[in-house]
Amino acid sequence: MQPFLVGITGGSGSGKTSFINRIRAALPPESLCVISQDDYYRPIEQQKKDKNGIVNFDRPKSINKKAFGEDIQRLIEGETVVRPEYTFNNREVQPKMLTFQPAPIIIVEGLFVFYYKNVNAKLDLRVFLQAKENLKVIRRIKRDRVERNYPLEDVLYRYENHVLPTFEKYIKPYVDDADIVINNNHSFDRGIEVLIGYLQMLLINRSLERKEAFE
Repeated sequence: MQPFLVGITGGSGSGKTSFINRIRAALPPESLCVISQDDYYRPIEQQKKDKNGIVNFDRPKSINKKAFGEDIQRLIEGETVVRPEYTFNNREVQPKMLTFQPAPIIIVEGLFVFYYKNVNAKLDLRVFLQAKENLKVIRRIKRDRVERNYPLEDVLYRYENHVLPTFEKYIKPYVDDADIVINNNHSFDRGIEVLIGYLQMLLINRSLERKEAFE
C-alpha cells in the first residue's frame, strides 16, 4: 500500500516545526516519517551571494531539489534513506547522520514543497501555515539567535532582503493549492486537531484494509 504524503509549507516563522512536533507527539512513531527540505541545502560554496556579498540561502536553487525528490521517492518505494544533518553553518553543532524510515504517513516539510513540481506532484494532502508578518519576524529572530547562533543584524538583514521577497514570490502564490490553510497568529490548536484526527482515522482505515486483505 502506498504511503500517504502530507506536504506542509508556510513562510519562515509560521510555526512549521512546532506544528510538526505536535503531529509527531500524537501519532505512533512507526506510523510517521518526516523529511525536511532543510537537510538538502547545497554547500555554502555553491550558494549565491546578493549584491552586498551576503549569501542568500532563501532561494529555491539553494536546495538540492533533485536529491530531495529522489529521497522522497525512495521512501514511497519502501526504502530507508540516510542523510547527514544540515547544521546551518553553525560551527558549534556537530552534524548527525539522519535515518528516514518508510512509514504509512510521510510528512514532507519546507518552504518550497509546493513550488517544486517534482515534489508537489507526489503529495496527497497540502497544508499551508499562515501568520502575520510581525510575528514571523519575532519568531525568526528567536530561532536564529538561539538555535543557529546568528547575529541580530544578520537575521534582520536576511529577513528583509532574502526571506520576505522569497515568501512573496515562491511561497505565498501557492496558498491556493493548499487543501488546508491554518492560521498561526496565536494558536494552531483547532487546525491541528482536525488534521491529527484525519490522520488517525486514515491509519485506522488502512489497518482495517490490511486486516481484511489477509482474511
